[in-house]
Amino acid sequence: MSELAHGTGSHLPAAEVPEMELPHPHGWWSTYVFSQDAKVIGIQYSFTALAIGSVALVLSWLMRLQLGFPGTFSFIDPQAYLQFITMHGMIMVVYLLTALFLGGFGNYLIPLMLGARDMVFPFVNMLSYWVYLLAVLVLVASFFVPGGPTGAGWTLYPPQAILSGTPGREWGIVLMLLSLCLFIVGFTMGGLNYVVTVLQARTRGMTLMRMPLTIWGIFTATVMALLAFPALFVGAVMMLLDRLLGTSFFMPTLVEMGQQLRYGGGSPILFQHLFWFFGHPEVYIVALPAFGIVSDLISTHARRNIFGYRMMVWAIVVIGALSFVVWAHHMYVSGMNPWFGFFFATTTLIIAIPTAIKVYNWLLTLWRGNIHLNTPMLFALGFIVTFVNGGLTGLFLGNVVVDVPLSDTMFVVAHFHMVMGVAPVMVIFGGIYHWYPKVTGRMLGETMGRIHFWITFLGAYAIFFPMHYLGLLGMPRRYHEIGETSFVPESAHDLNAFISVMALVVGAAQILFLFNLFWSLRRGREAGPNPWRATTLEWQTPETPPGHGNWGRELPVVYRWAYDYAVPGAADDFVPQNQKLPPPLHVARGEATA
Repeated sequence: MSELAHGTGSHLPAAEVPEMELPHPHGWWSTYVFSQDAKVIGIQYSFTALAIGSVALVLSWLMRLQLGFPGTFSFIDPQAYLQFITMHGMIMVVYLLTALFLGGFGNYLIPLMLGARDMVFPFVNMLSYWVYLLAVLVLVASFFVPGGPTGAGWTLYPPQAILSGTPGREWGIVLMLLSLCLFIVGFTMGGLNYVVTVLQARTRGMTLMRMPLTIWGIFTATVMALLAFPALFVGAVMMLLDRLLGTSFFMPTLVEMGQQLRYGGGSPILFQHLFWFFGHPEVYIVALPAFGIVSDLISTHARRNIFGYRMMVWAIVVIGALSFVVWAHHMYVSGMNPWFGFFFATTTLIIAIPTAIKVYNWLLTLWRGNIHLNTPMLFALGFIVTFVNGGLTGLFLGNVVVDVPLSDTMFVVAHFHMVMGVAPVMVIFGGIYHWYPKVTGRMLGETMGRIHFWITFLGAYAIFFPMHYLGLLGMPRRYHEIGETSFVPESAHDLNAFISVMALVVGAAQILFLFNLFWSLRRGREAGPNPWRATTLEWQTPETPPGHGNWGRELPVVYRWAYDYAVPGAADDFVPQNQKLPPPLHVARGEATA
């Protein structure tokens, strides 16, 4: 595409605001621990999220050992099993995926991709990480209190979440709810930073429609989170009051062991609405940054400009808006009016349209591209396949008459993990392999990366594809042991054992990734400033890794969009955003206008 087609003329607006005053570190502690540099904070977020995610991975192993080989491990009793489910689910969804995409990738990439020196509020940004770390430590503390962590299920539904028959009823649920409140406080500080930085700190020439799609995804997801997390915060505070002070926001009149409890008049369904008003936007709070990152990976490694950039931007925005009117498709079995079921089934199908547009645009970007099947590209392609497969099963579950019989079966577990587990993790790995050279100045090992991809990709399908079949048989989820059941054949138990073995294999393969991560710090091939020959600003910094303030004395000036690959007349097959290329000769002579 020519420059004029994307508004890359020579006129640039003057700087609207003076250069920001950067806080300068004065020692090791202020450089690497209590750092106000967004790059360091992004790395802190990433390592903390990966650490707590590793705990959730081990919990999933323990669950699969029980399901695949019931009765073999005596320490995995029904109470422990429910606690493992609860902690695994909440850690993965909130403390790993949300924190890694927004806190990790967001902090590292937003200033660099926008040509800014740092986040607008560096001190608040630092506080956001430490509050997040405190939330993680409070959550982990629940493993060591009397009764252990809560076993209420990751959705924490009342009334059973705070009744005496539920594991972790004494301290576990209190620490879980307190940790969620802290997480939301920390995220709010970080999220406001991301939004203000995107709107106010872009360098000259970086219009909104020249921003990389990674930034559009993170920006839209952050706005969504700022609107959705308050619902979870309010629900957590109200349940804490029910548990500690005896209020009845969610607790109806109850009789337990023949004795009427002090509660009365509350609505358990109210909590479900609050939780899922957060819960379904949360799916896209994770998915939209993934969409943006995948778009950048595909464009860079296929050497093709992204197809339909404006359409991709509007698809991200529309998905973000529609995600707030589909939440109750998680509640079809709660006894809602059938007309509400019809409404939410319809909106669920409608939100598939902008999502499908993005998939078509990715495929058309790949069409006739010079595709480099390196590790980042393999993970990007793995994401597309996995997200489409998971989305197709989502169309089934969005339909009321199909969802009701499948609601509490393994089919839901398989669907949810394909969309919300495997697919985003593919993007996380692809993003790490892609930007690791910028963070460290060295390349990750390509052979180890390819082995890591194929074991993870094929292994994930070996785990979750058979799980759909188990769900169609009617095998229930959240059961400690299936036992002898007439509608579950013996072969299903063998399949469960196979799934468990594959889960152990895939989990063990992540050790190879961690080894590659640390081995390449010293032994990896030197990357140079722009190893992928990419166009976006983070690859144009004067130093690799970028120094304090990112850009040296002068901020970059942007002349074009983020996807100028294979430009006719250019010396190379890419033109960086900060490079001013004269228009082709026939345009300069007035023979064409675009």
